[in-house]
Amino acid sequence: MADQLTLEIISAINKLVKAENGARTTVALGEITTDTELTSLGIDSLGLADVLWDLEQIYGIKIEMNTADAWSNLSNIGDVVEAVRGLLTREV
Repeated sequence: MADQLTLEIISAINKLVKAENGARTTVALGEITTDTELTSLGIDSLGLADVLWDLEQIYGIKIEMNTADAWSNLSNIGDVVEAVRGLLTREV
């Protein structure tokens, strides 16, 4: 079972995907898990930048990655969750 942070990030990504490209996903939006690949949600490198910006605003963190680094290091929802979790742990 996913923890609260994971559920919050999945919800935030779900909202963004629905708003931007819900019809172009290959995954049903209710079936997003930590293993879900970002590309299967229709998220490209520009979309990932939007996701990261939204998460920075929600959690008051700064994700220090340029888009190319983020795209090569964050391929699925679990990768995004762990990146945010790591930053939140450092902030405490």
